[in-house]
Amino acid sequence: MRKNETIEKFGGTERRLTRRTALKTGAAIAAAFAVAPALGARAAQDAGTPAADAETWGQYKDKGIQINFLSEDTPPTAAMINHVGEFEELTGITVNITQTGLADVVTKVLLDFASQAGDIDVIYADPMQIMAPLYGNFTDLRTFIDDPTLPALPNGLDDFDKMNLIGSGYMIDREKLLAIPYDAPTMLLAYRTDIFENATYKDLFQQEKGYDWTPGPNITWEQYREIAEWINGKVADGTIAEKVAGTGHQAKQYDSLMCDFSNVMLAEGGNYFDNPDYATWGTATPGGCALGSPEALAAAKLYDSILKQAAPGSLSWDWNGLAEAFSAGGIAMAPEWHEYASMFEDENLSTVAGHVKWALLPKGPNGTKNLWGGTGLAVNSYGTEERQRAAWLFINWATSPETQKKLLLEGSTPTRTSVYQDAEVQQWIADNKDPLVAVLPTVLDAWKPENIGLAQGKIVTWVQVDEAIFTDLSKMLTGSKTPEQAMTDAVSTIDKINNWPPAGA
Repeated sequence: MRKNETIEKFGGTERRLTRRTALKTGAAIAAAFAVAPALGARAAQDAGTPAADAETWGQYKDKGIQINFLSEDTPPTAAMINHVGEFEELTGITVNITQTGLADVVTKVLLDFASQAGDIDVIYADPMQIMAPLYGNFTDLRTFIDDPTLPALPNGLDDFDKMNLIGSGYMIDREKLLAIPYDAPTMLLAYRTDIFENATYKDLFQQEKGYDWTPGPNITWEQYREIAEWINGKVADGTIAEKVAGTGHQAKQYDSLMCDFSNVMLAEGGNYFDNPDYATWGTATPGGCALGSPEALAAAKLYDSILKQAAPGSLSWDWNGLAEAFSAGGIAMAPEWHEYASMFEDENLSTVAGHVKWALLPKGPNGTKNLWGGTGLAVNSYGTEERQRAAWLFINWATSPETQKKLLLEGSTPTRTSVYQDAEVQQWIADNKDPLVAVLPTVLDAWKPENIGLAQGKIVTWVQVDEAIFTDLSKMLTGSKTPEQAMTDAVSTIDKINNWPPAGA
């Protein structure tokens, strides 16, 4: 079987992985010296070794237990396919893995919960589209963590990056853990070094505009737009010989548009709701929509002006389309999910391999904000007790330091800080071992509290709210609505969705 294919066992059909998954698999290692706890590398390795507790790990051997794991087609699960046999040998539990698009995951989980079938044992619980609206259907994982008849959670919960744990693991109740951090895509700025480090172009821009144009948090979003406009002009007059657009964006009328806009909005100081829990711990009462604020309106106007300088295809691209366009050499810089770094460096897929760097996104009055999109693994509460325990064994193994260390060489971003302190991982970093070596230290920088972008809502109605946001933004970008109209209409629609203000208020 080729590396970019798997058998979709759950459901009995063969499914080729999407292009997104195939392109995102590859090595992934990073440094987290600034955020990792003071844990020795050897201690981290020993604590994450299942062999140290063979009796509890093997308690279901020879019992013929099978569990089903349903996941979005995402790098950790693509990498997991190559290693799940190790878990099966350790525990005697067979794991049937299904990878599919997120919308399909949502539908299958909803049907399982509605019928209380309990057929999907381990769930890739997207915080916004699955956990938030369906949180009452998941098992509290502390039940297993506190059970002395089950293997201990290596290094405990404190070993997980704090924001990944909050964002992936909780919904409203801060004592009830619903998922363990597993996937952690983060938006950064990818840019072409053959454009931005070209001495002629760089000096000419400096002379004309008076500042260093190097992409990253040193420039503002207004300057980002100006840089894109300058590149477009120099391509048009022949100064820049290559046919390249100043920037590109994932502005299709889809979830990707909400994500893309969120980076600018958060940097400008705006948000979708004022309730601070709506994008972190989660809430059932987000309150009124905040898109009518001066900051949100300023962000809408700025974003609209940026997209006027973007490659025309931007209005039809989601994250996949943008990545393909950037790889084809048609874009100078673009905000993109960091997991595409391996694609950009694959000479079989990318014409810009060897000429790409990543940085934090441009800044606004509220600093640089880099949208986080992580997800955890959860247990279906409708499964039998035995299958729930087996599901937890898999989650414990799949997110252990030992397993995360293996998977990071195949495209999966670790969510445990101890992995980044492992002596061998630090050597990989020093040796610049793989394409993602260069990007993941920036990811860790993006996860710092002052830089992380938290906008996607952990509220029951987020799917409808998300659609309202990207629908009005799309109308703004196509010129059928002004920024003022788009924000006003979005507020009206979202408040109706959330029955705001409450009756009698």
